[in-house]
Amino acid sequence: MKLTRVLFLMLFSLSGLWCMGQEESSQLSTANYESLQYRTVGPSRGGRVTTVTGVAKEPGTFYLGASGGGVWKSLDYGTTWKNVSDGYFDTPSIGAISVAQNDPNIVYVGTGSDGLRSNVISGKGVYKSIDGGKSWKHIGLRNAGQIGAVEIDPNNSNIVWVAAIGNAFTSNLERGIYKTKDGGENWEKVLFISDKVGFSDLELLPGNPNVVYAAAWKAERKPWTIISGGNRDEGGIYKSVNGGQDWVRLNEGLPQNTIGKIDLAVSPVDSSILYAVIEAPEGEQGLYKSSDQGGSFTHVSDDIRLVNRPFYYTNVELDPTNPDIVYSNANPLIKSTDGGKTWRVLSVPHGDNHDIWLNPSNPQLLIQANDGGANVSFNGGETWSTQFNQPTAELYQVEVDDQYPYWLYAGQQDNYTTIAVPSFPPSAVQNPGSAWIINTGGCETGPAVPKPGNPNIVYANCKGRFGVFNKLTGVEKSYYVGASNIYGHNPKDLVYRFQRVAPVHVSPHNPDVVYHGSQFLHKTDSDGFEWETISPDLTAFEADKQVISGSPITRDITGEEYYSTLYSIRESSLQEGLIWTGSNDGVVSVTRDGGKTWSNVTPKKLPKGGRVESIAASVHDLGTAYIAVDRHLLGDAKPYLYKTTDFGKTWSLLTKSGSGIPSDYTTRVLREDPVRKGLLYTGTEYGMFISMDDGQSWEAFQQNLPVTPITDIKIYRGDLIVSTMGRGFWILDNITPLRDQGISSLGAKPHLFAPDKTIRYRYPLVRSSGTFPAYPRTAVYIDYYLPDSKSEVQLDILDKSGNTVVSIFSGNSLLKSSVEEVEDMNLSTTFRYVNTRLEKGRGMHRFAWDLRSKGPWHKNSRRRYRNGPMVLPGQYTARLTVGEQQMEQSFEVLADPRVEAEGLTLDKLQAQGEWQQKVISLLSEARQLQDRLEKDLKKAKGSSERQEKLKNVLNKLRNAKGAYPQQMLVSQISYLYNMVGRTDQKVGKDVQERYEELKTVLEELNSSLD
Repeated sequence: MKLTRVLFLMLFSLSGLWCMGQEESSQLSTANYESLQYRTVGPSRGGRVTTVTGVAKEPGTFYLGASGGGVWKSLDYGTTWKNVSDGYFDTPSIGAISVAQNDPNIVYVGTGSDGLRSNVISGKGVYKSIDGGKSWKHIGLRNAGQIGAVEIDPNNSNIVWVAAIGNAFTSNLERGIYKTKDGGENWEKVLFISDKVGFSDLELLPGNPNVVYAAAWKAERKPWTIISGGNRDEGGIYKSVNGGQDWVRLNEGLPQNTIGKIDLAVSPVDSSILYAVIEAPEGEQGLYKSSDQGGSFTHVSDDIRLVNRPFYYTNVELDPTNPDIVYSNANPLIKSTDGGKTWRVLSVPHGDNHDIWLNPSNPQLLIQANDGGANVSFNGGETWSTQFNQPTAELYQVEVDDQYPYWLYAGQQDNYTTIAVPSFPPSAVQNPGSAWIINTGGCETGPAVPKPGNPNIVYANCKGRFGVFNKLTGVEKSYYVGASNIYGHNPKDLVYRFQRVAPVHVSPHNPDVVYHGSQFLHKTDSDGFEWETISPDLTAFEADKQVISGSPITRDITGEEYYSTLYSIRESSLQEGLIWTGSNDGVVSVTRDGGKTWSNVTPKKLPKGGRVESIAASVHDLGTAYIAVDRHLLGDAKPYLYKTTDFGKTWSLLTKSGSGIPSDYTTRVLREDPVRKGLLYTGTEYGMFISMDDGQSWEAFQQNLPVTPITDIKIYRGDLIVSTMGRGFWILDNITPLRDQGISSLGAKPHLFAPDKTIRYRYPLVRSSGTFPAYPRTAVYIDYYLPDSKSEVQLDILDKSGNTVVSIFSGNSLLKSSVEEVEDMNLSTTFRYVNTRLEKGRGMHRFAWDLRSKGPWHKNSRRRYRNGPMVLPGQYTARLTVGEQQMEQSFEVLADPRVEAEGLTLDKLQAQGEWQQKVISLLSEARQLQDRLEKDLKKAKGSSERQEKLKNVLNKLRNAKGAYPQQMLVSQISYLYNMVGRTDQKVGKDVQERYEELKTVLEELNSSLD
């Protein structure tokens, strides 16, 4: 085939293209799945940020470190943020960020958030960048756990100090103060107390970095309590005057017995002044101040706001120009202008505050961190930048509804309600990044479960409080089981023990039946108006775990410490009344008669006490179920995935050594593919894995996902949907290739995978090009495998009659895939021109055909035959030609149910299609006539009569140059084409009459040339 023909057919296509890297091996493995890419759908609202800093020499540059979202950088005062840690960091949990004073390109990051919540993600050491965050290198301390502070010697950026809190969930010898003198090549532990005592903070003395202060902290999380503090030998403030060689404990004026978390601040303008916020028993807690470099302290304030929930907050910072201006980050953010004696509240975009940084040259310019993200102020905190530009949401689960397009629901940690976002633009808005986040009742913990058949009703939870939210009215009905406030109680005294993330599950057999879990399983068929308890206590309920949480100083009972509660519920879709439950203290139970009788079917070899994070009742075999168990809160980070085939009588461990999941990747969720038996997906603390052999072996399925905990998985309408603890929701569109049994045995022959059914969505009027979230245009995803890179590739789409709709070639390497958006002022609209070609090379590829057929002719070859009509619903065939080999797979394009609900039948769509073809032919004819006459005019010589005739016709065909010209024939036909093709509709009478008018005008112009 001639090159011109190849280019013509290549330009014929209008589709988008997602093609990624290839492997050199012809045998497919998950390393070759790079063509299958996840996309983020938000929300754009920020999640918890635990540390922030700025760059003194670059006033507009700031960094934020999220609790589960990694490191982000802004170059424009917080107007936009870009993640800079993806692809480098092994954990998304950030404890401290420090920029070298003498070179802003040098940045050190200590991982592991210092707020020891039950969902805190473990640290993995220290990272260093020498190019302002463009790239990173891991420089050690992998087992240091959570890191409270990183400080750089202002005179030598190779000298760095780290305060290591340690493993949040167990004792470890890596706790302590560390120092490097060579930029992280080697580390020395210069201060160590015990394997139970770490360090929450350290400060270098301004002007003399050999003087160091360090804050010791005994801290450990258990599923049922938080330990924060110890005796005088297990905490306090330490000081070294010789670079860490020797240390003394500071005592004068400080609490002498029990002492907890401490944060420090030294004045940059008066180095004799040292402040400390200290967790201590009542009367001793609060702010302390030393005016002699720690020789003695004065208790300045016992304001409880300084140390409310100290394990989570506790942060003090000074104005860099005035030691009497003090900031305390807790709940709320408070400020003192008299050295801490009196305080006033500063309003911030979100509560629960963690960190603040003030520009040393202009303290009115600052950045502050809280549970809603990071926010920048130019005026000392009077006003702030937005938090709706940081997609760092921590989500506990994902549920989906059954509308078109479907929406995703979850509880977002630190949000005031549960949330929902769409999978695809559902309507026309001007600001999709934030407009498509809606509240759906409950609160931060969730879940939010839409009612099947009625997505306007959402069953929502808030720390055990069940609600029924109506999206149409925006209000929530309260139907709490027990109707009792359980906050602050000893769990052993509660009638009903609910976890903060108390599960809600709708029966797959009856949308009116809803299950809810305390230590019992509760059931309602009246939207919560009346509850029935259908089980005994389904937990281990060990007496020594039923305690008032928070010791030895600060009581902390918010519900997340309630042990021995249900954590997961699933009813089998194959048999009504077959219900599985899992508790957060390690018990798995099953009933086969709707709750009349129960069996404890906990795997015998499963170490006790773990959280049964998920249960998946098989959709293929009645007696089969899968569980994922999380024991990292007990200091055991191993992955635990189990399968039973006999209703829990026996279990098989799916995560034995060498199975493919690393030994410290705690497992959070396990789901079974609803179509292909034996295809499993699991989410771990650090990413996704897939198994093709029913869990016998696992391979990473991370692709372009950022490293962050995968909290839940749904497989719905052929999509793989995940929620994360720090990066919001992600969708992998169309996983049908994974369901092909041949994918495990690809080798020397090319292979075309069967495309999935595709709903014919029209993309609504949305200004979303290049914005967040990622909403693709509607496309049929065509996946193919190539064993080598030698052969040329051709893809043809055929209609049910065998006619070619579109052909795409690998073709000319000079032609690159591109997308161009052009605004046509004459039509007051924007067109999206897409030029694509097939990728070739070893491995798996994905081509996205956007359902467009041939459009009108255009003189610009890159726009020629673009923006054609969407093909009609029906059967189609993809034919792939690789060299001499040819493969075919059929697929179906489905009508948008919303369009069908409008009464637009296939017959009506076909009638519209006929009109579109008429206008396309007319527009092509008019454009080609204009092009031909323009060329003839250039060639015309000596005959002024001929030139005048050409000019006269051209003036009637084309618009004059300049602003807002009169719209002539070609533009008028284009206007008509825009009318008949923008959406699915009956073609109006005016269009039909106007078409005849314009057709007559064109015929007359042609005749005038004779």
